[in-house]
Amino acid sequence: MSFDIALSGINAINTELDSISNNIANSGTYGFKSTRANFSSMYAGTQPVGTEIGSLTQSIGQGGSVLSTGRAMDASIQGRGFFATRDSSGAMAYTRVGIFATDKDGYVVDSFGRKAQGYAAVTGSTALGALGDLQVPNGQVAAQASSSVQYVGNLSADWSTPSVAPFDPADPQSYNSSMVSVVYDSRGAKHSLTQYFVLSGANQVTVNYSFDGAPLGTTSTLAFNTDGELTGPTAPVALNLGTPAGASALAVNVNYAGTTQYAGEATTTVNSANGYASGVMTGVQIEKDGAVMALYSNGEKQAVGTLALATFPNENGLMPVSDTAWTTTNESGTPLYFAPGVGTAGALTVGALEQSNVDVASELVSLMSAQRNYQANTKVISTENQMMQSLMQAV
Repeated sequence: MSFDIALSGINAINTELDSISNNIANSGTYGFKSTRANFSSMYAGTQPVGTEIGSLTQSIGQGGSVLSTGRAMDASIQGRGFFATRDSSGAMAYTRVGIFATDKDGYVVDSFGRKAQGYAAVTGSTALGALGDLQVPNGQVAAQASSSVQYVGNLSADWSTPSVAPFDPADPQSYNSSMVSVVYDSRGAKHSLTQYFVLSGANQVTVNYSFDGAPLGTTSTLAFNTDGELTGPTAPVALNLGTPAGASALAVNVNYAGTTQYAGEATTTVNSANGYASGVMTGVQIEKDGAVMALYSNGEKQAVGTLALATFPNENGLMPVSDTAWTTTNESGTPLYFAPGVGTAGALTVGALEQSNVDVASELVSLMSAQRNYQANTKVISTENQMMQSLMQAV
């Protein structure tokens, strides 16, 4: 019986060594979670018969350190959750390794070619679309005509009424200041909208406009109170800019909210219009909220979807598989999907990867302990063998 008990100890320690060696081998593997072998005693009735590895415990809940990579398509999960991926056979795999790229068809894939799962973007809405394969569309983004201009500045209270009247855009003596805003037509062509500011009375400035150098014949009056704060107009100024060649009619609303009339220099703090020219895709990046953004040569970026994170009622019930991933089991329960940072899912750190959570120093201590226990069990077998030899010699 002693032989069998010692042999059970050796077999159990071999399993423990498998676990320890696998942990050490994966100490540099991104997203890896260490496993601990748990010994349990065995009895036949009241008779002890040795030991066995009763279970293997995964340290899924213990996060690894975060390595900054600076790569736009890398992401690590801070907290619970797994990236959800689907392989070519349609099988789902869940991983903590956030190394993503786009394949030749524009699908977002992980480093093993599995398609990342996420919520499709909904045009004109922040709502999440259907859950499935994330795909980045190829080609250009269409131009968008400008519809609004935002201007914020200080129109100096030290200005004097211009010496030349009436206003003439060709004569700088007929206005106090001017500012050019770039606007786009429906085909993405750039145009110049010029504002000419003329002090026209106490606490008021008249704005004259021209489009591509041609006067529009439109004016608006900005009124200020004695504290230099804008009191009117209370709504954006609507300007019809005409119809550029080959494009649709162009109209913009100019918003002066925040403009002041303080003493000192005239300054401009905001001068921007919406709209943009067409552009070709230059790259893809992941945002901290999980949004996958397509980047274009015109400086625009558009969300094409949002990465989904899967959480489980019992993460330790997941079954580890190759390529640093897990699959579901009856013990893990059904996955629940969330956007990063929503529900029970952790937030993302972009441009970073989660490293292995293996504590090499601790594993080496366990390795020495296993070696000692292995030697002790072999000593039992050696001693039993010597006793049997002595018995046989005495017969």
